[in-house]
Amino acid sequence: MRFTTALEQGRLVRRYKRFLADIVTDEGEHLCIHCPNTGSMLNCMGEGARVWFQRNSDPKRKLPGTWELVETPQGRLACVNTARANRLVEEALLAGVISELSGFTALKREVAYGVENSRVDFRLDYPAGPAYVEVKSVTLGFGDTAVAAFPDAVTTRGARHLRELAALAREGIRAVQLYCVNLTGIEAVRPASEIDPLYADALREAVAAGVEVLAYGVELSEQEIRLAHRLPVVI
Repeated sequence: MRFTTALEQGRLVRRYKRFLADIVTDEGEHLCIHCPNTGSMLNCMGEGARVWFQRNSDPKRKLPGTWELVETPQGRLACVNTARANRLVEEALLAGVISELSGFTALKREVAYGVENSRVDFRLDYPAGPAYVEVKSVTLGFGDTAVAAFPDAVTTRGARHLRELAALAREGIRAVQLYCVNLTGIEAVRPASEIDPLYADALREAVAAGVEVLAYGVELSEQEIRLAHRLPVVI
């Protein structure tokens, strides 16, 4: 996935009200841009951090740009736009990059399912039956370790999705939790039990029920981002 327009660079001043970020561009322009991330963005919003944003040319939009990338304190590059994760996964599915999920005959997005009024990111249809795939974007890294973690804040929604997937697996329906690791320099993924122990417990219970857990890392630059390689998940 190539960015539709060239990304511009700047420095982060602050992120606030969840969806707003103040930045100073390299040319000295002070802007308030859209922050497309509902999480805590732990390790991704240090004051003065190098950021990349996409300038908005639509006069109907209130903000002049969207925050896309950030350089973490460890020097890694992270994509903070969580809307990218599903698009990256869909692109990779259609290109056959995710070999574990290849061979489907149809792909459907945002399909209602389960008993808790959930919507799964993708339902893939195969001759032998469907597979339900839930996608999570991972940007949290700690210190010098090359192991990323999810979530970066308590997520009751994420735990609910795992319960729904586990219920499907118990019924013999293929269910997959897929972590899209939007962070460079990562070699594995784990649940962030120190942040949300209930989510970590739900993940272990889902695995015990038969849910498949996959993680794929990205190749990321100022021009392009794409799902590229499988990563181990340390449960």
